[in-house]
Order: sequence, then C-alpha cells, then structure tokens
Amino acid sequence: MKILYVYAHPEPESLSGQLKRRALEVLQSAGHGVVLSDLHAMNFTAVHGRSDFDSMRESDVFRYGSEQSHATRERGFAPDIQAEIDKLYACELLILQFPLWWFSVPAILKGWIDRVFAYGALYDHDNRYGTGRLKGRRALCAITMGAREYDFEPDGVHGDLWTNLWPIHNGCLHYLGFDVLPPFIAYGTGNLSDAERAGAVDAYAAYLGNLEALEPLFFHPSEDFGPDERLKPGVVGRTPAHRNLR
Repeated sequence: MKILYVYAHPEPESLSGQLKRRALEVLQSAGHGVVLSDLHAMNFTAVHGRSDFDSMRESDVFRYGSEQSHATRERGFAPDIQAEIDKLYACELLILQFPLWWFSVPAILKGWIDRVFAYGALYDHDNRYGTGRLKGRRALCAITMGAREYDFEPDGVHGDLWTNLWPIHNGCLHYLGFDVLPPFIAYGTGNLSDAERAGAVDAYAAYLGNLEALEPLFFHPSEDFGPDERLKPGVVGRTPAHRNLR
C-alpha cells in the first residue's frame, strides 16, 4: 500500500517522535511504501498568501479560492504545495500524526491543510464528500493528547470525543472523499512513565499492524440528503453532528 505520513511535531525525542519512528518501521517492514512529510523538518510554511502561486489571475484583489482554482487549471501552485498535492493523489492511505492542541491540529498542520487542500485541485462544490476527488482512499489520525480518556466521554469535562474530532474527520478528510478510519489516540501523555510511553508505542505498532481489519467511520451518504442539503424526512441522524430537529 502507498502511504503518505504527515507528521506535525517539533521535538524528535518526544513521545510523538517515538511513535513516528516506530510507525515507519512497522509500515515499511510490512511492505508498504511510505512517503513522509515531516512538516517541521521541511520548514513547511503554514501561512497562505500570494507566494503560494507562480502566477496570479488577479493582481488587485487577492481571492485565495479563485487563485487556487486558477492554479489548478494552469498547474501554477508554488512547488511546495504542488509536491504535497501530488503526494495525496499518489497515496492509498493518508496518516496524519499530531498532538491535539486547543481541540484541533497544530498551526503547522492547519497551514498544510489550508494550503494543500486546494479548491479545484482537491475539491469543488460538485466533488466533495461522497463524490470527493480522493474517494477510494483511506485516512486516519494518530493523536497524542494531555487529557485523560474519561475527559472525552459524553459526560466528561471536554465532551464527547467524536464530536470534538468531527471537524477533522468530516470537515477535512471525509470532505475530500476519504474513508476515515478510527483514530489511534494516546491519552494523558504528559504524565506517562517510561514504561507507559513504551506501552503507547507498542499499542500504536499493534494498531498499524491491524489496518486492513479497521472499519471506516460512518458518514451519511449523499442520498440521505435532499435538494436542500438537509437530511431527508425519515432519515435518522447517525453522526455526532446530525440531529433530526424537524
């Protein structure tokens, strides 16, 4: 399997660094072809701007989505963006590894998403969700967090885990057409003993060794929605974000 591994952590000796190194060993030993995008090592630029394009459609007013669409037609993205777009189309599985910061991804990974998940190149209004351009590929998140597992229970202080991860799972990955696999999560990482850190690394290795058995998360298919882009009458909302209020 062709895997794109996008890694977002600045410290090689962190638990995240240990997880990444073990992951690469496990995946390559299993015969997978792995391409690594280590965003900090690459000094990947997180802030979007005019320099994202080799040529501009409009010079007076900067409209980012319009310029992304133009760059898609003209292959006019800056080299660092085009390289990541090409990696996405070449992969069969995307792995995003990151620490959960402020209930979201770190800035450098958010910048990668903003700049690389480009309008026209990876999605448009007619090519998203069930018709997304990356349909047929799979994606998963490997997440480290300081919170404890029970903090993300439905009655926990942070609220339901799946509701918290919905913007990443649905709004970023499923939006592009990916089948999204259940995440690997290492909880309470700030207080782990050396033995517990080693256990987390082993658990991640076991998780990656079981990829073929993982069932994708449920998302409502396109046919569950009417012309008004709302769940059709009679369709029961089954995701963390869909409720039947009518």
